[in-house]
Amino acid sequence: MKILLVEDDKTIASGLEYSLQQDQYLTVLCYDVASAKKVLAEQLDEFTLCLFDLSLPDGSGYELCKIVKERSDIPVIFLTAIDDEVNVVMGLDMGADDYITKPFRIRELLSRIKSVLRRYHNQTQTKSIIEIDNVRINTLEGKVFKNGNEVPLTALEYRLLLIFANHIGQVLSRSQLLERIWDVAGDFVNDNTLTVYIKRLREKLEDHPQDPTIIKTVRGLGYKVGD
Repeated sequence: MKILLVEDDKTIASGLEYSLQQDQYLTVLCYDVASAKKVLAEQLDEFTLCLFDLSLPDGSGYELCKIVKERSDIPVIFLTAIDDEVNVVMGLDMGADDYITKPFRIRELLSRIKSVLRRYHNQTQTKSIIEIDNVRINTLEGKVFKNGNEVPLTALEYRLLLIFANHIGQVLSRSQLLERIWDVAGDFVNDNTLTVYIKRLREKLEDHPQDPTIIKTVRGLGYKVGD
């Protein structure tokens, strides 16, 4: 498996590259946005996963994440020294799959990489089309349609919808949802954030968001999709 690593701190970069290679990953290392763009233009299809430092000398990891997600469905993990929720949510909304704050232990990063790759593998094993009332989810393309029209969802909105879609008819508590989203977002998704994302999903998918028929509230227990 081949990983694109973009990190401008050469000491950190060489240490990461060595550790990844010791764990049997092939690596391509870039120190800035410009060289990473060139590599992505020529080799994107060869990569299994991307590790992007958020703050780079000539741009940011956001820019590279956008390029990857527009052209491919490979996972992206951000490496960053910035530790505030606004940046975390922004990164996830752009399609990032995980987010790890420096300084971190290499074992933790390797564990996150394996977790993200395992999740992607599991997704490809699930049904490619899931239908819920007038909503259709194409899991192979990562797209959602309502009455035949595509509905644009952020990465976290899409993941939350997939959690519901993979548990049709089951009541999921808020803590269960938070645990599953935590696997994607690290420990940054709190109870209030979950409320916001459920509200956003309802506004995009429900005919009457104030009286939802797709993502239903089960009072005192949580939420349920389907019967």
